[in-house]
Amino acid sequence: MSSPPFTLLSSVFGAGVHGRNALYDRGVLRARRLQGPVVSVGNLSVGGSGKTPFVLLLAELLKARGTKLDILSRGYRRQTRGVALVNPEGSAPEFGDEPLLLARRLGVPVVVGEDRYEAGLFAEEKFGPQLHILDDGFQHRSLARDFDIVLVTADDARDRLLPKGRLREPLSSLGRADAVVLVSGAPAASFPLGGKFVWQARRCIWPRRIPSRPVAFCGIARPKSFFQQLHTARIQPIAEISYRDHHAYTEKHVKELQELCRSGDGGGYVTTEKDAINLGPHQAALQPLAVVTLRMKLLDAPNAIDTLLQVVRERREGHEKILLAQ
Repeated sequence: MSSPPFTLLSSVFGAGVHGRNALYDRGVLRARRLQGPVVSVGNLSVGGSGKTPFVLLLAELLKARGTKLDILSRGYRRQTRGVALVNPEGSAPEFGDEPLLLARRLGVPVVVGEDRYEAGLFAEEKFGPQLHILDDGFQHRSLARDFDIVLVTADDARDRLLPKGRLREPLSSLGRADAVVLVSGAPAASFPLGGKFVWQARRCIWPRRIPSRPVAFCGIARPKSFFQQLHTARIQPIAEISYRDHHAYTEKHVKELQELCRSGDGGGYVTTEKDAINLGPHQAALQPLAVVTLRMKLLDAPNAIDTLLQVVRERREGHEKILLAQ
């Protein structure tokens, strides 16, 4: 049970979130608008809802429709500053692990920047005003968006605000969302979904060429989910090691993993794509290494994309009429 100070801090945090949102809702703070439409993908909690796999899926579905797009990301935990176009051949310290993963998998422009409006201006100057997917954008209200997608999990339904829990905003904030994605069986009845598009999605893994008796390790927000998916795929690791999300691996961590493999008579290692990026050159020391692809599947995806594109089109037309009337 959390101590009273954490409960008090959560109340203070919640008041701050409410106050900031109220300033935007009342027009005291104004969001800046890019030329191209913005579709935000976000969540309520600190990591672990599947935002990156969903951004990957959404971009793939939109690309299949012929939509030209780019991705705007903060570049969390990168060691650089300012706006930059992600080089797929770059490193996690340079661009952040998730933007690098997106750039490598999708082959579309990924732009990182603390200020996503500035990142969007950079993208539009370089590639034109195409559709922007705003990664982890629900709380980034300084950039106007044309469609807000929020992912929720079963854990969110019973969680608390930071720092007592993992929620960055209360469930009532779903009132700002256009579509709420129930991930992996999240109960619809536990969320305020009135008037929202409600989509269903589930996470899955693609295990390929997994060595026998592997050491499984990861540095992601919800490591238990990854390990459980391995068990569901009938993969039985000799050890399961978790690190903090976005973990930067060092030679010390590699030696610890090697010792676990040797002492347990293991046949290799298995991890996630994000961890493979954070391993960098240390990958060579952990062989054979199976890199598991984490994917998201969206039920009735064609209808969801039809809905998204229609709403975006209508809102962009309405916005242009407002500008002409001013």
